[in-house]
Amino acid sequence: MEGFYSVAEFLRIFSMGRTSLYRAVNAGEIRITKIGRSSRIAKTDAKAWADGLPTTGGEA
Repeated sequence: MEGFYSVAEFLRIFSMGRTSLYRAVNAGEIRITKIGRSSRIAKTDAKAWADGLPTTGGEA
């Protein structure tokens, strides 16, 4: 599916552990969509989550 990441893809791309992902889901920070029996994360939701992460000081 083009507009979604599997959980495994999301974890790999964002270097995140499964427990951390599900904590973020339970906190309402990331939405998971069920498609059949599979859990997916919309790429737009992943981008919104990543854009909201805190950044450190320094110049780009």
